[in-house]
Amino acid sequence: MVFWLALNGLLLVGAYFLGSIPPGYWAGRLLKGIDIREHGSGSTGATNVLRTIGKLPALVVLLIDILKGVGAIAAVQSFYTVVNVRAFAPSIDSTVWLPWMVTLAGMAALLGHSRSVFLNFMGGKSVATSLGVLLAVSWVVGLGALAVFAVMLAISRIVSLSSITGAIAASSLMLVTHQPLPYILFGLLGGLYVILRHRTNIQRLLSGCEPRLGQPAPENTSPPS
Repeated sequence: MVFWLALNGLLLVGAYFLGSIPPGYWAGRLLKGIDIREHGSGSTGATNVLRTIGKLPALVVLLIDILKGVGAIAAVQSFYTVVNVRAFAPSIDSTVWLPWMVTLAGMAALLGHSRSVFLNFMGGKSVATSLGVLLAVSWVVGLGALAVFAVMLAISRIVSLSSITGAIAASSLMLVTHQPLPYILFGLLGGLYVILRHRTNIQRLLSGCEPRLGQPAPENTSPPS
């Protein structure tokens, strides 16, 4: 049983390190010779890459960040498919254990993206990576949340507001589609985490000064969190 717990712990560490991969930071270094954390909003996510570097790098960063979330969940699911759980822990029911491990791996990937070990525990806001997790867990929920994001973005042209709305929608869709309890908890906790990562944006939204797409982001005046 101890060995089995250790194996699962390694899976979670792997999910965190996968989430920690910082394509936005690398794009800044390779294409502009800059530390993107010192420009725009200070985030390493695709939105700041779009404003700071350009459309194509932002698209590549977005896809990689989504794939980080997908990869973290796929690794856990593949492990449970290949490994004979009973051989390590006869009392463990993999059908019960797996959804909880998926949820923990998803949260680890989100934490890795926003608190990257490669960037002194700084990073992005975990929106794209959380979308990747949602798509891997339930494509219906993932696409539903993406649709809500897209509609809000088309109406408001504000990425942060669209991200917050999508996070709320993901939680609701987990409930409406009757997902397992661990996935519902991921929708709630993951959505709350994404919203908390946008607290500075929320302050700007309330004050009416949050930039829209095509407008420059306010320069970050404090170390990125």
